[in-house]
Amino acid sequence: MPERVSKKAEKPRVAIIGAGNLASALAVALREARYVIDEIVSREGAASLRKARPLAHEVGATAVTTSRAQLRAELVWFCVPDGAIAGAADAIKDATDWSGKVALHSSGALTSDELAELRRRGASVASVHPLMTFVRESRPPLAGVPFAIEGDQRAVRAVRGIVRDLHGQPFSLRKKEKEAYHAWGMFVSPLLTALLAVSERVAGAAGVRRSAARKRMLPILRQTLENYAALSARASFSGPIARGDVETVSAHLKALRVVPKAREVYLALAQAALLDLPAKNRVALKKLLKQ
Repeated sequence: MPERVSKKAEKPRVAIIGAGNLASALAVALREARYVIDEIVSREGAASLRKARPLAHEVGATAVTTSRAQLRAELVWFCVPDGAIAGAADAIKDATDWSGKVALHSSGALTSDELAELRRRGASVASVHPLMTFVRESRPPLAGVPFAIEGDQRAVRAVRGIVRDLHGQPFSLRKKEKEAYHAWGMFVSPLLTALLAVSERVAGAAGVRRSAARKRMLPILRQTLENYAALSARASFSGPIARGDVETVSAHLKALRVVPKAREVYLALAQAALLDLPAKNRVALKKLLKQ
């Protein structure tokens, strides 16, 4: 039977299922926190194994495909797309004795029940999602990152200790809260990126090329985030809606007719601003924004 994670004297050995952006950031952070990474487990096929090998080499682990995984580690961490979690768990369910092990996945939207098959075989399972963006050619540090955790008591206890070792910030979620939590994450990164992409197209209507627009937006973006961090959303809000300048907002809506979807984005965000943020001439603005 494998050594239980509950032992306080030793850090659990870790096997990571997957070798993508999140797996890479996590494996390196764990290694830096003095965790032993036993295996980086990839899907079957030479291409997947080739992808896993550089990461395994970097963290002192062995790269293996699912069919060859030994899973001697006390803790197995699934870093695969949401739709692949249950299938990946099923593919390795017979690779080891799961009694006493901890199994984790890092979906923001799905609960720990995606690993129910491993729970039935004796593992303690949890979902643990870092509120951070992971993209190719960028490996963000995990220090200071909030980690949303939900699952079995023993797994939650184990992963809280790991997150603290990574200098992250663990916090608890209930199963019924996960979808809303993940939607929140969508607003603060992927949809924010979409807003910036729309902003570049609006810049084009003003005669500014996208490459130039991105550079010229950075100072105001940085200051907006600094204001938000230091002052709150309400105290950071500026512009024509805050001033109640109905004529300017009307002119914006007219100009945006030539930019596909930009007008709809503007209307949605302006209407949302009237719900949460300070604004003058609210009645007139609400009437204008119902177009």
